[in-house]
Amino acid sequence: MPANPTPPAERPHTVYYFGTCLVDLFYPEAGLAGMELLRREGLRVVFPQDQSCCGQPARNTGLFEEARAVARTQFRAFPEPWPIIVPSGSCAGMMRVHYPQLFADEPDRAEAEAFAARVYELTWFLVHALDVRLRDTGEPVRVTWHPSCHSMREMGVTDEPKRLLRSLANVELVENPRERECCGFGGTFSVRQPEVSGAMVADKIAAVSATGAAEMLTGDCGCLMNIDGAMSKAGTPMGRRHIAEFLMERCHGR
Repeated sequence: MPANPTPPAERPHTVYYFGTCLVDLFYPEAGLAGMELLRREGLRVVFPQDQSCCGQPARNTGLFEEARAVARTQFRAFPEPWPIIVPSGSCAGMMRVHYPQLFADEPDRAEAEAFAARVYELTWFLVHALDVRLRDTGEPVRVTWHPSCHSMREMGVTDEPKRLLRSLANVELVENPRERECCGFGGTFSVRQPEVSGAMVADKIAAVSATGAAEMLTGDCGCLMNIDGAMSKAGTPMGRRHIAEFLMERCHGR
């Protein structure tokens, strides 16, 4: 770790899109925005209807055989050798980094490794594979950025989202002073250790609020759900959403 992916050898004409459970169930607008960002670059985006969870919850609770069963469902759902774009560093990290580990002693190890090599986090792919150029059509606004632990430490996504935000003429990006700290979600961690998780998200809210930004952006809907819920409960007057949705709104009508 991190995965240190390299862009496809040639700019692809077609990509797969892995929606993630949280995008599907709670933040569909973020998933649709990510797909549209890819389409605007001239790509055909294929969303397999048979896709499901990446298997991370099962793996993280030690249910490795169940996690492999879920992963094999994805192998069948994404059969063509196209890049698989994921609007989540956490799910992307599970598939790119942990699938090869999960299948290290299995007969379909080679299939798992080939699948993993095709997985890319959305903002990384926009920057390094597509070299996107965004034209800002929105009003001046100040935002701050929250990365997910898995996007940074597993997928190596650090500056890519901020590079996209800084390219927008009317957007001021204010650095989050506690950017590299976990928000406290951690999947099952937030259920098993609610007091610790609550303290962590309180620290995160205080840090992003101190930036004076009007909106907090992130690339992982797990973090978004956790921070959004805590902010709603605390009555924090700050917008929060997935970066894909924000970028689409800013560049509408390009």
